[in-house]
Amino acid sequence: MTVALETPKFVWYLMRGSGFVALALLTLTVGLGVVGVNRWKTGRWPRLVTAGLHRNISLLALCFLALHVLTATLDSWVGLGWLGSVVPFVSSYRPLWVGLGVLAGDLLLAVMATSLLRRHLRHRTWRLVHWGAWAMWPLAIVHALGSGTDATAPWGLAAVLASIALVAAAAGWRLHAGPTRPTGDGAAPDALRPTTRPLIRTGAP
Repeated sequence: MTVALETPKFVWYLMRGSGFVALALLTLTVGLGVVGVNRWKTGRWPRLVTAGLHRNISLLALCFLALHVLTATLDSWVGLGWLGSVVPFVSSYRPLWVGLGVLAGDLLLAVMATSLLRRHLRHRTWRLVHWGAWAMWPLAIVHALGSGTDATAPWGLAAVLASIALVAAAAGWRLHAGPTRPTGDGAAPDALRPTTRPLIRTGAP
């Protein structure tokens, strides 16, 4: 216990809080991805808005994840270290469960990096890396259950179960909605296509 007391208590609280906030934001990100930003759109919420919401929540999740990792490296009880923040299964505290969280963070970084560089990548390359998001979220859930000290508390378990329920509801909605018409790599998104018909000229120009 003397080792754990070397780290200020606020660092421990920051690590716990930022971890749960990052998990909640990741859940929203994955939920929007499961639903499909091109499916969830109305006249008031076109695809540009929903796609921007998906991107901004992802960036916010990355910020809280960075805070979570930073505080974890400063916590001497976890024993993560700077190398352990990117290399999984090297922490002294529950290496398996913490390592799964590191893997989830690495996948998120890869997805975000390729998304920011999407214009410079082939669509197949971007899509292959982006599929890592589907593995990222389950790893984060298992990491929270296995390494989080609050996972056994009623509120912590409720937060994890709520995250699972949200993604499950999004998956159920997508299955109910059915497939949509593919637009292809070169097709313009619906929100970018003209919504008004061309004027018919009746006279000379």
